[in-house]
Amino acid sequence: MVRNVNSDKRAPHGMDRRKEVTAEAEGAVGGKEEEAAVAEEAASRELLGGESGRPEASLPVDVSGAKEGARQRYESEGSSSGSDEDKGKRQRTGGSGSPPRPQRGFVLPSVMAASPPKFVSLEEIMQAANGVTNMALAHEIAVNRDFKLEKLEPPENSLQKQIKDTVHRAFWDVLAVQLAENPPNYTQAMVLLEDIKNMMLSVLLPHHTKIRDEVSEVLDIDLVRQQAEAEVLDFQHYAQYIISFMAKLCAPVRDERIRELTQTSEIIPLFKGILETLDLMKLDMANFAIEQIRPHIMAQSVDYEKKKFAEFLKSQEDGLEYTKRWLGRHLRALEEKGEKGPNIRAVINQVLTKAYLELVEWNEEELYPETVLMDQSRFSDLNVRVQRATVVGTVLLVTAGAVGSPFQGMPSFKNHLKDHIMLLIDDGDLEKILPNIADQVKKEVSDALKQNGIKQLSSEVESLMTGQILEVSNPDHRIRQLVKSRVLEFLGQVISSQTAAPVQIPPGLSSLQEEISSIAGTFLRLVSHNRSVFGEYYATIITDLSEKS
Repeated sequence: MVRNVNSDKRAPHGMDRRKEVTAEAEGAVGGKEEEAAVAEEAASRELLGGESGRPEASLPVDVSGAKEGARQRYESEGSSSGSDEDKGKRQRTGGSGSPPRPQRGFVLPSVMAASPPKFVSLEEIMQAANGVTNMALAHEIAVNRDFKLEKLEPPENSLQKQIKDTVHRAFWDVLAVQLAENPPNYTQAMVLLEDIKNMMLSVLLPHHTKIRDEVSEVLDIDLVRQQAEAEVLDFQHYAQYIISFMAKLCAPVRDERIRELTQTSEIIPLFKGILETLDLMKLDMANFAIEQIRPHIMAQSVDYEKKKFAEFLKSQEDGLEYTKRWLGRHLRALEEKGEKGPNIRAVINQVLTKAYLELVEWNEEELYPETVLMDQSRFSDLNVRVQRATVVGTVLLVTAGAVGSPFQGMPSFKNHLKDHIMLLIDDGDLEKILPNIADQVKKEVSDALKQNGIKQLSSEVESLMTGQILEVSNPDHRIRQLVKSRVLEFLGQVISSQTAAPVQIPPGLSSLQEEISSIAGTFLRLVSHNRSVFGEYYATIITDLSEKS
């Protein structure tokens, strides 16, 4: 068994800051470095309640790579919202039941009691389930560039692991006992050799016809059985052939393991190692195949996901129940604020921007929309990264307010301090680690002032700075709330902008340009893919709800 590994839990930090934020790249920041210090100081004064004044333009992010496709997508959504086909889609009504929240897969709403009964065969249900599984796999490969398969190992001390170890140990014990008989009993050995032969054939590619024929000829089980019966079977001979086969086809990372096998002489450890190595080679070959077909999957994933989701909806009474609730909340909020305009295309864009931003700070008590369920873990990870960037940005601004203008003149120190705070935040609970962060800030500020020949902070200012840093643990902290709102506004601008114009990094947060740009790049990639697949459904739902309001 294998499981997928989502390596997208942390964003890369070593990117070029002037690359474009596109669906292909995590995004980075370009702009005028000489404006950063002025913008930082002005923003610090504004956030900390100091001198008033409008901050200067901050560093821009170039999002041109993704916006051309976004404009075309928005136009297709607007034009599709009024089609006859979509009018037909709007006649579906949702059930009133709220089933328990699933961990994965799509929500299957209950059927309304007053509705005519709808019968679905087991075959249709299984086809829909298989379609959703394949769609989820294709989606994972398309949006997660680090997707790979990994051997599934049961947890330590679990019942599953105990059973697995017991069964495996029994197999090898039986083999050892049979081989020790006089004459040797090769019953278990034949089973082992046939399994090995099948595993060897499974790692071959279609064009490996000669090698396939050679394996079938050398490991002819009937011939081997005859040799066993004649008591002329040489297990070491077959072991060496299998090892030479693996040496030709294995990935370089397995070379050391192959070398160890060539130096193993005992039969049981040797064949146990062969099985383990072949198992890893099968995994390597599967991951190699994924890498080879990834460009094709990425090119076809949108159409494929559309097709599979449409098949899923056919087996459901209302497979978009929670998506309608999700979008309906933001449409009502728009109407209550009086911000809903007459242009339905603009309304769709406004609603979707707010709806996507909600995913970054999702209320866990709410059921997740069906159309974004496959990316739930990725949006949750973005939430963690946004919270981390918010806390670090708040601490840096509090430090800047305490130190004053000297802080703005030490850009390398700000980056150094930011990196250390990021490492401390990764350690655990915010409230418990903030005292350590405060001590780290005091020490590094003192060292930086000393190195630059600047007067040290007074004890009163230092104490005030420490107190303000400790208060950052409060989610309602004024500066923390303002920093978070600016980060979310920036993300909203990135996904809603339909032009190639650069997007400014939030004022006062230029030190976090790499982290915020990485978050924005991941967010834009997820949103762009999701809207490409489900944009027509969103347009239909919002248009339908808007007409009823």
